Amino acid sequence: MTRFLSEALGKRDRAAFASGNDRIDAYFRTAVSQDVKRNYAACYVLVEQDSARLAGFYTLSATHIPLPDIPPDIARKLPRYPNVPAVLIGWLGRDLGFRGENIGGLLLHDAIARVSASHIGASALFADAIDEAAAEFYRRHQFIALVNRPGSLFLPWATAIKNLPTPSTGATA
Repeated sequence: MTRFLSEALGKRDRAAFASGNDRIDAYFRTAVSQDVKRNYAACYVLVEQDSARLAGFYTLSATHIPLPDIPPDIARKLPRYPNVPAVLIGWLGRDLGFRGENIGGLLLHDAIARVSASHIGASALFADAIDEAAAEFYRRHQFIALVNRPGSLFLPWATAIKNLPTPSTGATA
């Protein structure tokens, strides 16, 4: 049995969730439901099966990246469309009670698997890092900074599929 279960947000109580970042916590506790209801984002949570505690969450939305923002060595391999289709990881947070347990990596892996299974056309995952710690997290997972926008990062889809390892702690969708 796997330790964590990945599922759509649903009606779970989010009041106890604490990531250590006030902006992430406020969004998850008060605004995410409205974004889901308005179809601005889909939200998925990682739940510890034994305790039913929320370990973390992420949101996904459709977006695009202007081709000139992609580093030239990567952009030259892409079609000459003005924008590159992408999936935005808009918010991603891990509860402090699960610090050091690779929850961020599990969430990222789950997002990649979920997008892959959706059969939507996208060339990259995209994230706007909320702070430098978040930017470093994405860089550790092979995301690349956009030209002139170091806090905005993307992960080419081929890299996402090929190089991200299967998580060791186990999550099932």
